Amino acid sequence: QVQLVESGGGSVQPGGSLRLSCAASGFTFNNHWMYWVRQAPGKGLEWVSTINSGGQNTYYADFGKGRFTISRDPAKNTLYLQMNNLRPDDTALYYCARDYSGGADYWGKGTLVTVSS
Repeated sequence: QVQLVESGGGSVQPGGSLRLSCAASGFTFNNHWMYWVRQAPGKGLEWVSTINSGGQNTYYADFGKGRFTISRDPAKNTLYLQMNNLRPDDTALYYCARDYSGGADYWGKGTLVTVSS
């Protein structure tokens, strides 16, 4: 069955960095675009970034441009999100999700990122 397992979250001070990982299994990872989506405390889901199946094309929400980098390792079936210069408003539960026909059909359980001094 499809599984997406996020890791790499934690507590960091403003200006710090984290790299999130999402281990994918149960499907052909290289055939799917992938997403990172986040949910801040008390708020709705917010799209963060998308990467195409081959990894050549990446897309970012405005708040992530210049700070976040999405990537994927086809040999490891793993999706990444490198986050630099983190801000308190980046505090959220970060999910990876699989694309199917333009929508997310499978989600992980998320990894918590807390940015605080």
